[in-house]
Amino acid sequence: MELQDKYIRFDWAVKRLLRHKANFGVLEGFLTVLIGDEIHIVEILESEGNQQTEDDKFNRVDIKALNSKNEIVIIEIQNTRELYYLERILYGVAKAITEHISLGETYYKVKKIYSISILYFDIGHGTDYLYHGQNIFKGVHTGDFLQVSTREKDAIVPRMPSEIYPEYFLIRVNEFNKVAVTPLEEWIEYLKTGIIRPDTTAPGLGEAREKLKYYSMTPQERHAYDEHLSALMIQNDVLDSAKLEGKIEGRLEGRAEGRAEGREEGRAEGREEGRAEGREEGREEGRAEGIKEGVLRNARRMKEKGFPIEDIMEITGLTFEEVSQL
Repeated sequence: MELQDKYIRFDWAVKRLLRHKANFGVLEGFLTVLIGDEIHIVEILESEGNQQTEDDKFNRVDIKALNSKNEIVIIEIQNTRELYYLERILYGVAKAITEHISLGETYYKVKKIYSISILYFDIGHGTDYLYHGQNIFKGVHTGDFLQVSTREKDAIVPRMPSEIYPEYFLIRVNEFNKVAVTPLEEWIEYLKTGIIRPDTTAPGLGEAREKLKYYSMTPQERHAYDEHLSALMIQNDVLDSAKLEGKIEGRLEGRAEGRAEGREEGRAEGREEGRAEGREEGREEGRAEGIKEGVLRNARRMKEKGFPIEDIMEITGLTFEEVSQL
């Protein structure tokens, strides 16, 4: 039973298995349950796996697919915290839109984008494990929602902005602590634990039970997969330590800056505001520096253990030059 019930993590499956047409059913099931509409993948598009320029920061899309409605679906999996993740999501969507409309084409050719982020870190405050956002235009005084009329084939067609503008899904995997009842909850349970129920009827999960078995991989594939899990454990451990060190240093620096500003103002209110601002600035700087130092230490350890540079870049987000200089 243990051998039958051990399944490959979704992040690994996305990188190695679900890009193949024979396994589209798994991915289609997940997207159908999440988006709430039957999704059929036509093809996997070329992702931004490589930077086009040195200034191009967006170099990590796990899957970019085109569905049967000619819409683009972007799936990203993030295992460790990134300070400006919301900005990165926005940049990725904007880049996908512009990449798939040619110069001279009408704006009608702009494709609808679904951006799905599977997050294994705490992105902020919130009580839910799934957040969904899309663009709407609401009347400031009337509260009604704007419908935009467009002419299509000699007919006036009303359209909601949400039919055109991107939709964003943020899945906070670690916040899921329920007994899975619905198909969506079963999928989130699998994302978090790797468990797939034998009697599942959730779209895609039945196929996943057959195609994502750990012991169906070759010994070489299992070794690479185990190394991947080991690297994630090392990385998370190092980053947790770095975050703790950063928080402590940030608090100390923040208190000192706050006291100095407070003395200069010479007023009790000024001292309190200075301390608060100083502590916040110190925390942010400490967190950023601590996380960066932790990533570099982790990359150095992986390099010493013989990890390929490409794997180190993929896991840590460092550039080729940064890894080479370690």
